[in-house]
Amino acid sequence: MPVLIENPILPGFNPDPSICRVGDDYYIATSTFEWFPGVQIHHSRDLVNWRLLTHALRETRLLDLRGVPSSGGVWAPALSYHDGLFYLCYTIVHQHEAATKDTPNFLITAPTIEGPWSDPIFVNASGFDPSLFHDDDGRKYWLNMVWDHRPGRHPFYGIALQELDLDRKSLIGKAEIIFRGSDIRLTEGPHLYRRNDWYYLMTAEGGTEYEHAVSLARSRDLHGPYEVHPSNPVLTSFGRPELPLQKAGHASLVETQTGQWYMPHLCGRPLPGTQRCNLGRETAIQQVEWRDDDWLYLVGDDNAPQQQVAAPDLPLHAWPELPSRLPFDSIHYATPRIPSEHVKREADCLKLHGSESLESCFDQAMLARRLSCQQVTATTQLQFAPTSFQQMAGLVVYYNTYLFHYLYLSHDEQIGRCLQIHSCDDGKSSFPLGVDPVPVPAGQLILRAKLDSTELRFAWSTDGTQFTVFPQVLDASILSDDYGVHWGFTGTFIGLACQDLTGARQAATFDFLELQ
Repeated sequence: MPVLIENPILPGFNPDPSICRVGDDYYIATSTFEWFPGVQIHHSRDLVNWRLLTHALRETRLLDLRGVPSSGGVWAPALSYHDGLFYLCYTIVHQHEAATKDTPNFLITAPTIEGPWSDPIFVNASGFDPSLFHDDDGRKYWLNMVWDHRPGRHPFYGIALQELDLDRKSLIGKAEIIFRGSDIRLTEGPHLYRRNDWYYLMTAEGGTEYEHAVSLARSRDLHGPYEVHPSNPVLTSFGRPELPLQKAGHASLVETQTGQWYMPHLCGRPLPGTQRCNLGRETAIQQVEWRDDDWLYLVGDDNAPQQQVAAPDLPLHAWPELPSRLPFDSIHYATPRIPSEHVKREADCLKLHGSESLESCFDQAMLARRLSCQQVTATTQLQFAPTSFQQMAGLVVYYNTYLFHYLYLSHDEQIGRCLQIHSCDDGKSSFPLGVDPVPVPAGQLILRAKLDSTELRFAWSTDGTQFTVFPQVLDASILSDDYGVHWGFTGTFIGLACQDLTGARQAATFDFLELQ
C-alpha cells in the first residue's frame, strides 16, 4: 500500500506555515499571535510524521507582547537557511483593527534550529508578512506586503522588495513594489524562489477566510514585471463547501532530497453544519510538480486541497505519541502575551498566583494547550482556598479576551466555596448559573470540560469518579476565527487559570491537565 500523508499535518492553531529543509530535516514555522513563546517550529524527516520541536521566540529579549490586542503579536514568520545559518523574519503587530496598522518587522539568526537566536534586528514597518530571499549571487532581499490606510485606496498596496545588508543590519537602496497582485487581490505572504532562470513569487490572496488562495507569478528579472500563473490560483477551496479542508492558502515550497516538491499551506476545518473553525487555522500539505511550461501545479487535475496526499520517497520516521497528561513544563503549553511571574511550572505541579482577568491584555495567570480535535474531554484537579468573590481559579475553554467559557471556583459571602461559569460572547459577559452559584465542599476539586463538536458542557467531582454535570449546554462554536465583530486569527485553547482582583495574589495549585 502506498504511504499517504493525512491532512492536516499540524492540527489545531498552526497557521501561515513557512517550511525549510536542511539535509534530511524539515522544519515548519507557524504564527503564534499573542501567545508566548512565539513561533512554533515543528520537525519532520518524512513529511508524514511531525513533532513540535521548539519555539524560536522563547525569551523576552526576542518577544515582548505585553498589551498587544487579541490576534495581534507574531504574524506570519518566514524561516530560511543559507550558508550555515537559520534566518527568521517576523512581524510583531501592536494594533491591527484601525485604518492604520503598527507592524514592526524583525530578523533573527541562529546556527541551529534550537538556537541560540541573535538579538532582533529591526528592519522596517511598512506592512506585515516579511520574508528573506537569498539570491544565487549571495545578495539578500527583504519582502513584505505594504499596508495603505488612505481612503479610497486598496489597503493591500503590493509586495515590496528591498536589498538587505546584514553587515550594516539595515535595508539599502529604495523599496520597490514588484507585484500588485492578481485579480484575487488582498495580496500578502510573499515567498520568492529561483528555478530554471525564473524568479517565482508565491503569495497568499483573497483574505484568510473562505476565499483564501495561493497565487503564483514569475519573472526573468528579480525586479519584475511578474506574470501571473495561467491557471491561477494554484490552490484554493473557495466555492467548494464540500471539501473537508477549507480556507486553503498562505503557502510555501520545499524540494525533497529526491527531487519531489511539496507545498505546506494554511487550512481550516469548520464545525459540522457551521462555517466556524474552532480549531483555528491549521497546516496541511500538498504535493506539487513542475510541468513542461515551467509552471507549478498541484499533482492531479485540480487546484483543490486533498485530505490525503502521496508521501515522498523517503524512509518513514515516526515520533512517540503524546500522552494524555503532559507535564506542565512541556513545550506544548503556552501563556497569553508574556511568561508571567505568576505562573510557576513544575513537571508534576502547576501553581498559579492570582493575577488579572481573562479579558486582560497585560498579565494573566494562565497556562494552556491548543485544542487539536473537535471532540475532547479535558480534566484537571484543583486545590484553591478563595476568601473573596474576586478570587477565582479553574478550567477555561478559551479563544481570546472576547470569547471564552470558564468554570471557576470562588467564594461567596452567603454560601462559601462555590462554582460559577463565566461565558464571554464577543466581549459580552454572562453567567449561565445565574445569581446562585453551586456550593462545593472544602478540599480538592476535579473539573471537567467536554467538547462535542459545537457543544460544551462542564462538570465537577470530589473524587474523580462521580461527576456532577451542569445542565447548561454552551456554544463551543463561538470560540472560532469566524465569530464576532473582532478579527480572530488564533484557535481554541484548554487552559488553567487563576485571578485575584483584590491584588493579594491568592494561589491555586493544579495537579494535572488531561486531554482525551
